[in-house]
Amino acid sequence: MAKPQHAPEDSDALEHAIAGVAAAMADPSRVRMLSALMDGRAWTATELSAVTDVAPSTASAHLNRLINSGLIVCVAQGRHRYYRLTGSDIAALIENMMGVSWRRIAAPQSRTPTSLRTARTCYDHLAGEVAVQIYDVMTQQGWITPEGSAVTLYGQQQLATLQIDLSQPGRRKICCGCLDWSERRFHPGGYVGAALLSAFDAQGWLTRQPGYREVTFTAAGVRHLRQVFDITLR
Repeated sequence: MAKPQHAPEDSDALEHAIAGVAAAMADPSRVRMLSALMDGRAWTATELSAVTDVAPSTASAHLNRLINSGLIVCVAQGRHRYYRLTGSDIAALIENMMGVSWRRIAAPQSRTPTSLRTARTCYDHLAGEVAVQIYDVMTQQGWITPEGSAVTLYGQQQLATLQIDLSQPGRRKICCGCLDWSERRFHPGGYVGAALLSAFDAQGWLTRQPGYREVTFTAAGVRHLRQVFDITLR
């Protein structure tokens, strides 16, 4: 008799694995740590202990739980140890959970902090109102295909003027629409989304403060947003 394609024990293992990841996130202090790491940078245990307002020993236990669940990794640099999210897939999971959770709060649009709504990081790319507007412009002007999965020749030319090279995307998707949890519309994700944030940062369009997802556009950034994307910040 032929064996079933998926054995019951495999299903049980998957269910237990899902439950384990959910349990690892089911603690306010660990959620704060994950939210802090959503700025795309690596943090020390001391910094994460401070942001969660827990004792170092407690923070260490939380970090071990997150590591064992595969949500974060520890990177050693000299005598220091840094913690970061495992990857963009984990960031996308957290971002989606924020969106689902926010829907449980009355009047999400009016209660979302203005600074977060305007512009913030979504791991390694830009999110918020500005990013959503950029995605709309890129779609309407033909920088990317209508479904947002590829960059057109015109888009390659326009991105080149922003000093963005698309020749080395690695194994990552070149471009995709990432659903914005506060705006409920797409912002640029994938390699293009990360490259845009890096270019804006390198060229002084915006400033970032470690540990905070909010980004602030500089006077030069405001000017270039208007010139390149016809976006006027409030």
